[in-house]
Amino acid sequence: MENLIDKLIQNPIIPAIRDKAILEYAINSECKIIFLLHSSILTIKDEINMIKQKNKIVFVHIDLIEGVGKDEKGIEFVINCGADGIISTRQNLINHAASLSIPCVQRIFLIDSQSITSGLKIIENSKPTLIEVLPGVIPKAIQRLAVSTSVPIIAGGMIETKEEVIQALSSGAVAISTSKPTLFSII
Repeated sequence: MENLIDKLIQNPIIPAIRDKAILEYAINSECKIIFLLHSSILTIKDEINMIKQKNKIVFVHIDLIEGVGKDEKGIEFVINCGADGIISTRQNLINHAASLSIPCVQRIFLIDSQSITSGLKIIENSKPTLIEVLPGVIPKAIQRLAVSTSVPIIAGGMIETKEEVIQALSSGAVAISTSKPTLFSII
C-alpha cells in the first residue's frame, strides 16, 4: 500500500484507458499507475502485459471487462492475467479482493448529499485500498469525504483541465484519473 501511495504522490495522474489508442500513449507517459476501463477476455492479458513491460501498476475495472464474470472467479482471472488490483462499484467484489489482499479501488458516484453518506457506509464495510469518487469535479464532496475517511481518494470523471486537476488535489484527493491524454503529463 505504501508503495502505491508513494507512486501516486510522485505522479498523481492516472490514465483511465477506454481504448487501445490511448493505451499506447499512457504506457509511454510518466504516469506510474494505469486504470484499464475497457478490454475483453480475449485481449486483457496482452494489454496488461503491455502495461507491465513499462513497469507500471495496472488496475482493471472488473465490471467493464467483456466476457469476464463480475464475480469472485472474474477477479481471480484478472489477477492471474497479471493485474495488480481491481476497480469495482460492487461492494461484494471489493470485499472479496480485500479478503485476498488484492489492492482494490471502490468506485462511488456522488450525485447528492445522501450518496456521500451511502458512500461512507460502503467504504466502511468494504475496506478498499483506495476510493475513486466520480465525478471528480466536485471539490466540496471530495473535501467532505477526505475528512470523514482515512482511505485515500482518487477523483475521476469529467476532469478535463489542469485547473480541475489542481482543484481536485487541493480538495483532498491523492490522485486523479482521466481519459484525457493531454493531462497524462502535466505534473
